[in-house]
Amino acid sequence: MTVLAPLLTALAATLTLTGCATDAPRTPRDASPASPDSPSPQVTSDVDLCVSIVVHWSREVLDGRGYGDYQSMGMSGGQYDILREVVDAGRAALRKGAATHDDVGLLMGRQARESCAARYRDGRPTEGPWR
Repeated sequence: MTVLAPLLTALAATLTLTGCATDAPRTPRDASPASPDSPSPQVTSDVDLCVSIVVHWSREVLDGRGYGDYQSMGMSGGQYDILREVVDAGRAALRKGAATHDDVGLLMGRQARESCAARYRDGRPTEGPWR
């Protein structure tokens, strides 16, 4: 016990110095209320999220860098259906030859916005958890 006593004393002193042995309540690091000038958090609507993901992946697909399982793309089954329609329209426009890549991007963005808005018109789809 004589060997352990100095070690226990040193351990207790270390814990006391580091604050680990105190029973005092801890306060949050930032307990101050947000100032009125602080920006509020941004919330992305279901439609905007749908448009963003469909436009992103449609460009990837047309550039030959994407396609895969809709889940690996972070999409629902319904969003994937919209993606396929948007990509088909983009490919058709490119085949006609009259459209530039920028024009096709605008076309796909417009079609994605219309399809996503229709999909989420009445709130979240309720056809199933994957929709």
